[in-house]
Amino acid sequence: MKSIKQDLTTGHITGKLLKFAFPMMAGNLLQQLYNVADTLIVGRFLGADALAAVGSAYTLMVFLTSILLGLCMGSGAAFSIQFGRRDDERLKQSIFISFLLIAAVTVLLNIAAFCGLGWIIRSLRAPKQAAALMRDYLWVVFWGIAASFLYNFFAALLRSVGNSAVPLIFLGISAALNIALDLIFVLVFHWGVKGAAAATVLAQYVSGIGITGYVLLVLPQLRVSRRHMRWDAGIVKEITGLSLLTCIQQSVMNLGILMVQGLVNSFGTVIMAAFAAAVKIDSLAYLPAQDFGNAFSTFIAQNYGAQKTDRIRKGIKSAMVCSFIFCTAASTVVCIFARPLMEVFIQPEETQIVAAGVHYLRIEASFYCGIGLLFLLYGFYRAVGRPGMSVALTVISLGTRVALAYTLSQIPSVGVTGIWISVPIGWVLADVIGILSYLLFSRKTQKIAQPK
Repeated sequence: MKSIKQDLTTGHITGKLLKFAFPMMAGNLLQQLYNVADTLIVGRFLGADALAAVGSAYTLMVFLTSILLGLCMGSGAAFSIQFGRRDDERLKQSIFISFLLIAAVTVLLNIAAFCGLGWIIRSLRAPKQAAALMRDYLWVVFWGIAASFLYNFFAALLRSVGNSAVPLIFLGISAALNIALDLIFVLVFHWGVKGAAAATVLAQYVSGIGITGYVLLVLPQLRVSRRHMRWDAGIVKEITGLSLLTCIQQSVMNLGILMVQGLVNSFGTVIMAAFAAAVKIDSLAYLPAQDFGNAFSTFIAQNYGAQKTDRIRKGIKSAMVCSFIFCTAASTVVCIFARPLMEVFIQPEETQIVAAGVHYLRIEASFYCGIGLLFLLYGFYRAVGRPGMSVALTVISLGTRVALAYTLSQIPSVGVTGIWISVPIGWVLADVIGILSYLLFSRKTQKIAQPK
């Protein structure tokens, strides 16, 4: 696999980590442009009600696609371990089995999303003026779930063998297409929120079908042959063990966010619109730390498969320093430029919405190092075959956030600020528990080099 791989088990640790991580960061920044383009154009040209609807719909779509993303990330961890062991036959058989399992989940998820659309909108407690627009947006954007599966599966496969550049290329093309179609469908054809959704879906299919064709046609090293198309109970157990728990982790994470979205919606359109815009800025700001955590996970998984314990320990130290630098830089930028960043999405005369978004951003941005460390902990435990710990940390973080948000927001003197401050409290608590767990078992780290 010399033409496609980046072997993370040899060479300078920090240099290889950053070289592998930067295309992932750039790629996911482009992926965020799918919804940022919707948010920007909808907020500027269709008004606060449409922005509130698209913002709530985005939170829901993140939850639904997180199920598929979790399954793909879990499979990717298994692929990385097998790649580290140089077991190409088992890798290809795992690709076949994993694809079938996640494709089946995709079909079921799509059916459930369409059938439960009315219930979903009621559960999100959207104001009447935003509910109809949300329905229009979701009915179109649900058709892109299959495209999301294709892209995330093959992107996870490529990254598992050290290729983070090709997913970036396809995302760049589709992100540019998404922005162009947004402008055409909304400003020229006047299709409203349906046009914004259609632009996103078409762009998703470009990236999904494009990366699928690339792997199948250009990379014979990863092409599955007939001899690999057979069921293997051991592989199924390995894939499902990593994938299901990672899926649960991603789902719990975004279910908590979805529950908070319902609470935010109860505060009215102004807070909904502010949250819709601020969340995009927030997500973009800490995205480098999140993607670095995913790159770190691939690094750990490959070295775990290759049984290089010392390299894993050195990689942990290097990753913590890099994550701290990323998060400190992001915190500084967001805290200083919170208002102009909000005014990119919201007209300056919408002073209430802008002020609410600035308040949110300055609270969250002050604690980005907390979520940066949490992403490293998630990636580490997933990579060494212990995704259950990642799930536990997610439950702690999101459970704390949801419980505190619902409790504090009911105090009149705190109000919506209670929702905002609950987020970093959840991050910090999960960090403390994750670090203590690692230190508690640090004397047994030799076991990390012995895959089960």
